[in-house]
Amino acid sequence: MSLTPDERIQLHEFNNLTKSLSFNMYDVCYTKTKSEREAYIQYIDEQYNADRLTAILEDVASVIGAHVLNIAKQDYEPQGASVTMLIAEGPVEEAPTSAFEESPGPLPESAVLHLDKSHITVHTYPEYNPVDGISTFRADVDVSTCGEISPLKALNYLIHSFDTDIMTMDYRVRGFTRDVNGHKLFIDHDINSIQNYIPEEVKEQFDMIDVNIYQENIFHTKCKLKNFDLDNYLFGYNKHELYEEERKEITEKLTHEMDEIYYGRNIPK
Repeated sequence: MSLTPDERIQLHEFNNLTKSLSFNMYDVCYTKTKSEREAYIQYIDEQYNADRLTAILEDVASVIGAHVLNIAKQDYEPQGASVTMLIAEGPVEEAPTSAFEESPGPLPESAVLHLDKSHITVHTYPEYNPVDGISTFRADVDVSTCGEISPLKALNYLIHSFDTDIMTMDYRVRGFTRDVNGHKLFIDHDINSIQNYIPEEVKEQFDMIDVNIYQENIFHTKCKLKNFDLDNYLFGYNKHELYEEERKEITEKLTHEMDEIYYGRNIPK
């Protein structure tokens, strides 16, 4: 038998736990010449301009059942964009029981959930290495909620919204709420890894590392694609147009770049 919201946790007044999900993705590309680099950055700016990012965040709001109250968006010069949404929920009593189940979350076409008032933001950072010909694109998405509904519900959709080589994800529960006896609750659901909220078919594609601080309700997961196909990292041409030595050199540069991003440190070549 499914539990009603009131049966899950008997709270004193409002659940004011703050749950924050930070989702960071990286796209890596080899751009041999200045013109290739400029073309790549222009492509990224067109693909992930403020309007497109707004549409993605509106879908995130749909996934978690949020009502969008306000949108601020901006395209920057020479590159990059930002979008911020202020959002609010409907009454928790009206949420379906699926809203309170811990799961990877649906894609937008099947989402009917509710969210407490909070915000969703995204910022993009195209950049390049001036020496090795490597260009990278990073997007940072933050989903912060207050109440019973978890922003982890948005994770499945976010993974499917970006062409990702590397992902880093942080989830933290802050503050506390009280039950009817005044006892503090510093978290209202079981979790031992963000990986619990990533679909199996996605996990099969990535190597993953966890760094968690359970006693502080802080969870960190980073992911790197297992399979490497050079054609996916060349801009405007394919690997068959290169000599064998060129393919090997470019592959080494790209994999080295991705390893440094994945492990979060500079690695001697």
